Amino acid sequence: MTPVHTSTEQWQGQAPTPLNPDTAFNGFICAHVLHALERLGLFQRLQDDGSVGIAAFCRENDLDPAVVRALVSGAESFGYLHARGDRVEATRSGADVRQAIGFFTWGVGGYHDIFANAASVARGDRRFGVDLHRDEGMVALGSAQADSALMRHLLDQEIGRLDFTTLVDLGAGVSERVSRLVKARPGSRGIGIDISKSATELGAETVERYGLRGTVDPVCADVLDILFNDHRVEGADQADVVMSFMFLHDLLVDPQRRDQVIPRLRAAFPKANTFLLGDTTVRPGNGHNTLPIFSSGFELAHALMGVPVYTREQYEELFDKGGMRLRNAVPFGAPHTYLFVLEAA
Repeated sequence: MTPVHTSTEQWQGQAPTPLNPDTAFNGFICAHVLHALERLGLFQRLQDDGSVGIAAFCRENDLDPAVVRALVSGAESFGYLHARGDRVEATRSGADVRQAIGFFTWGVGGYHDIFANAASVARGDRRFGVDLHRDEGMVALGSAQADSALMRHLLDQEIGRLDFTTLVDLGAGVSERVSRLVKARPGSRGIGIDISKSATELGAETVERYGLRGTVDPVCADVLDILFNDHRVEGADQADVVMSFMFLHDLLVDPQRRDQVIPRLRAAFPKANTFLLGDTTVRPGNGHNTLPIFSSGFELAHALMGVPVYTREQYEELFDKGGMRLRNAVPFGAPHTYLFVLEAA
């Protein structure tokens, strides 16, 4: 997949507002159709083979032909597929959606229950994290898809400018990113820190796949414990570069400790010369009458979860107060998302 160079002009989006009822309802159905076809592997097959015979595809994957044909018919009516008898091929929009499929995995796959129960959350009948949960696997997969399609090449450009021997990834998931970057930098080592035990266990498999046992260490730990409870991860205090992606707003949830997070990051990693912190920001009120993909879902999902999100200006103020100098703010693929390149002031 060819990366698309990020321009903030793209963040104005192409969905005109107000969305009329026809567009709103059909968009809801279309998003679910696209997510279903992606999960069934049809878009990948179309990318690999150009066209797909539906009958053979259903036999090979033990799928219900009537359901698959209904999904294909829906995708055709929405302009993403074109059918010729039993064979289908992607339209230009169908090919383009591969670039953005991570947002559908994230929203439809990961947050469907959260969005569907918004009224219950407002009434106090249900609470996120108590009796209402997101699908963590789908959120992680969607994030990985977006990273691969939209962000990875931008991170590689920034990492290529830095010298490091020890790289730490906070909220590392399965340690894919830190393993890939260490593999590309002979002589370096990495530590992937994540609160999820299952993700850390999978991280060990990732490290084995890259042939980096003893060079990259997946560690199960809560980053907040490292910052506020003196939890020590062996070797992490030697890091030259510390990075985190779509995670900073989670560290800032507690209003009593919010202003301490950046100073504590500096203290926890005293030898780090660079911090790469990527996160999505609140859309600025710029008066545009169009919407980009993702932003409205990101903002609503976090409101329903009770997690504050921030403007670019608020982040930059936190960095400045916390003793970090902003070297650069790189537009980072997803709408209103930045890779903040920081150094100790």
